Amino acid sequence: MTALTRGVDFVLRLVITSAFAVLVVCVVWQVFSRYVLESPSTVTDEMARFLFIWVALLGGAYTLGQRRHLAIDLLPVVTTGKARFAVNAGIIGAIALFAGLIMIYGGLGLVSRTLETGQVSPALRIPMGFIYVAIPFSGICILYYCLTFFADLVRDGRGPNEQLEPPAPGGPLT
Repeated sequence: MTALTRGVDFVLRLVITSAFAVLVVCVVWQVFSRYVLESPSTVTDEMARFLFIWVALLGGAYTLGQRRHLAIDLLPVVTTGKARFAVNAGIIGAIALFAGLIMIYGGLGLVSRTLETGQVSPALRIPMGFIYVAIPFSGICILYYCLTFFADLVRDGRGPNEQLEPPAPGGPLT
């Protein structure tokens, strides 16, 4: 694993765990304010929704980078040699194509349109483009991981679903 990949992993872990911690605090406060104080907080409700978007998108990118994403690996398992290489290259290419076209290109278009129109969130008054930045940012991370997967495939023959070591017992964020 390269220093750059370790750095990307570290930044994603830091952002995901921080956002998740704030998300938990927001949800706990939301429940407390709604049922105990009988005055629900609209700010924490909206903040929790936005944090959930970021956690889900960045968590998906991080999980892909750790090779722990949901995968149906029937074709890579039953093929060998050049066919296996082609199947794994096709899988990596499909993921990279989706990340590049839909998440990065489409996401940047969404971000720019919402920033141009001046759309803001109702409670926090944050420009919605800032919330939608999670889409192209996670797409960039996914595209980076696809490049590392392809390099591993060429160098070692290791596909995107093949880990070097078994998962740690404490989970992927430890």
